[in-house]
Amino acid sequence: MKQQLEQTIQQMAEAGRGILAADESSATIKKRFESINLESTEESRRAYREMLFTTIGLGEFVNGVILYEETLGQSTKNGKSFAKLLEEQKMVPGIKVDLGLIPLVNSANEKVTQGLDGLPERLAKYKDQGARFAKWRAVFDIDAIRPTMLAIKTNAQILARYAAICQNQGIVPIVEPELLMDGEHTIERCEEVSLRVFNAVFRALNLHKVTLEHMILKPSMIISGKSCTKQADVETVARLTIQTLLRTVPAAVPSINFLSGGQSAEVATAHLDSMNKQFPNLPWNLSFSYGRALQDPALKTWAGKPENVDAAQKALYKRAKLNAAAAVGNYSSNLEKN
Repeated sequence: MKQQLEQTIQQMAEAGRGILAADESSATIKKRFESINLESTEESRRAYREMLFTTIGLGEFVNGVILYEETLGQSTKNGKSFAKLLEEQKMVPGIKVDLGLIPLVNSANEKVTQGLDGLPERLAKYKDQGARFAKWRAVFDIDAIRPTMLAIKTNAQILARYAAICQNQGIVPIVEPELLMDGEHTIERCEEVSLRVFNAVFRALNLHKVTLEHMILKPSMIISGKSCTKQADVETVARLTIQTLLRTVPAAVPSINFLSGGQSAEVATAHLDSMNKQFPNLPWNLSFSYGRALQDPALKTWAGKPENVDAAQKALYKRAKLNAAAAVGNYSSNLEKN
């Protein structure tokens, strides 16, 4: 198991490449397809993912792809499984394994993530299908009183249990504590809350004896709430994010791959680039694990039409290339024009 974990993490922590999050649930992909007036069916979802995964050269910039359970079981129109297709392009197939959010009883209207029951059996099945890493998302709202310590500690324990189960199966866990951008909170409030959440997560990981060298952290950035009247600039977001991570994330973690969390494609890229420019000698690889911030240009270009596949793939290739540049501090907004 250790050898399997080591092989996967070496590939996924490689500098200058990142992770494509293509693990939208059926409900989420339905909303995305509605934005292009496309009905969400099993075939339309399969065709969309095939368009993404068959992009020539994508593996130059992407070293892993997070899949939804349905997608892991699907194949190209020529019958090749998506997992095999990704491996051939030097991209590690992964799988979202949490089963979504449910109310956390006796909390301030907060959520907890479910899916631990039967997880070892599901992981064994996913591994047989080609998955080599997994992802589990915990979600935290920010306001004057949230997240409460009840929500923080409960979600941290569940994240740690998930990660321990994954490693026991030879699967690299991506640990994703997401602090939502929704709300009026300032960047200072986001920083304060993130410190508590990240500290709690790593205390729990240590308690459950998770090997930090064989995991990936997928955090949200320290950022102003969407409705905050004062929006922090790119350099401030980068500085406070790295400051918070240096205070909470052990150097043993090989890679930190940020979620985009509703940021625009350009802003998410600029934030990652600024972090790598301002802090070139960090103890971890610093990269991306973006969903919408990688896919949106391609989705809008594709619009569900086969004749648009080539143009959509070019849009995805460009976005992946720009984020790969940002992952080593070589991005410039001028590159958006090319």
